[in-house]
Amino acid sequence: QVQLVESGGGSVQAGGSLRLSCAASGRTFSIYAVGWFRQAPGKEREFVAAISQTGGRIYHADSVKGRFTISRDNAKNTVYLQINSLKPEDTAVYYCATAASSLRLTYRDAYDYWGQGTQVTVSS
Repeated sequence: QVQLVESGGGSVQAGGSLRLSCAASGRTFSIYAVGWFRQAPGKEREFVAAISQTGGRIYHADSVKGRFTISRDNAKNTVYLQINSLKPEDTAVYYCATAASSLRLTYRDAYDYWGQGTQVTVSS
């Protein structure tokens, strides 16, 4: 079992930046690929970014490419999501999740463990 805790969310103005963290405890973190998803009110949870176990493969949704960057530090059992040039449409609860395989990382059903989420609110 893996426990995930997201942090770093907050309220910012458009154009601002945040750095989200996903801290893991439990089983060896480095054996998992990790993804970030987000869910806005009234919308489906959508893929944002993912990173393979060693960080050799990285994926970003088209809507965030060039603004969001995923990275990981296995020594700290933490994955980060640097989010820049925030837009009001980025407002959502952001979740991290782990996957045993690095296949299909853009799909929700590839992930086994989820955190509770951190709120990001962007005002215009």
